[in-house]
Amino acid sequence: MAGAPQPGEPIGELRVTPDKYLPHRYAGASGDFNPIHIDNDFAQAVGLPRNILHGLYSMALVARGCAALAGGDPRALRRLSVQFRGMGVPEQEIVVSGKIREVDGHRIAVEVIAEQSGNAIIRNAEAEIELPDDG
Repeated sequence: MAGAPQPGEPIGELRVTPDKYLPHRYAGASGDFNPIHIDNDFAQAVGLPRNILHGLYSMALVARGCAALAGGDPRALRRLSVQFRGMGVPEQEIVVSGKIREVDGHRIAVEVIAEQSGNAIIRNAEAEIELPDDG
């Protein structure tokens, strides 16, 4: 983003395609081994189209997209709230996008969404980023 950020400006898009083994790796990292995430047959048996991504993985992508405003530094993320509204699946691109809602000194408030195949998997996300003091 060139110059000082302004309200209404879009944030850079983050595009990620989770591979089919991502839910397994995330289960190991998070300790959430719910079979709807790691067992495709089980997920289908309970009415899901296939195994689904962990919601907190999708939330982490939103956090990563917001932190990009501060050069990718995750410490700049001061607040994040999201609404989980859909199910993400492996092997399909997730796009995190948004716009700057407010600028107050070094603090930026952003509105964010995460979509997959036209389906909002995270909506009404709001984040507050604190940019580094360049002086």
